[in-house]
Amino acid sequence: MPDTTLLLLADGRFPAGGHAHSGGLEAAVTAGRVRDLDGLAGFLRGRLATAGLVSAAFAAAACRGDDLGRLEAELDARTPSPALRKASRAQGRALLRTGRALWTLSTVERELHHPVALGVVAAAAGLTPAEAALTAAYGTVTGPASAAVRLLGLDPYATHALVARLAADCDSVAARATTMDDLPACSAPLLDIGAEAHATWEVRLFAS
Repeated sequence: MPDTTLLLLADGRFPAGGHAHSGGLEAAVTAGRVRDLDGLAGFLRGRLATAGLVSAAFAAAACRGDDLGRLEAELDARTPSPALRKASRAQGRALLRTGRALWTLSTVERELHHPVALGVVAAAAGLTPAEAALTAAYGTVTGPASAAVRLLGLDPYATHALVARLAADCDSVAARATTMDDLPACSAPLLDIGAEAHATWEVRLFAS
């Protein structure tokens, strides 16, 4: 049962709003930093090593039962972009709403960042912190990869082959996230800058 639950939570069709977010890829494509499959590969690896590691560690900590208020404050400090904080909490709201419909969640009175909400939902679903971390790491690359098919017109087979090649990297990031003594604070300044620019656009395909 936990294996199936893990697949359910990591499924891109899980109704938690992830399809509406590109993970910063739309801004990177518009800025000309990502133009093709090779560029996408570099973007995904960079995102996984920075935002992915942070997300995985916070999801694991929330799943483990760490204090949510502290986690929220710590993640705020690691998210200097107001646009990214807004997007993270929007995804967190959607995830908690879906989680409440599927499992019994402990009462959560406040809005949560997406990685923290993911940990809360994972715990309610009976998953381990390691599984929560893996789900977060995996989502870090699958969201932008799916967006790339729409933004760049990439071959979906080639795009998913790229995601498959990143499987070992996702495993490594998840393992590292659950064995670190302190919560990581990896930064990705271009994602922050891109998010602020993206938030000002009148026409865009994705919310972030």
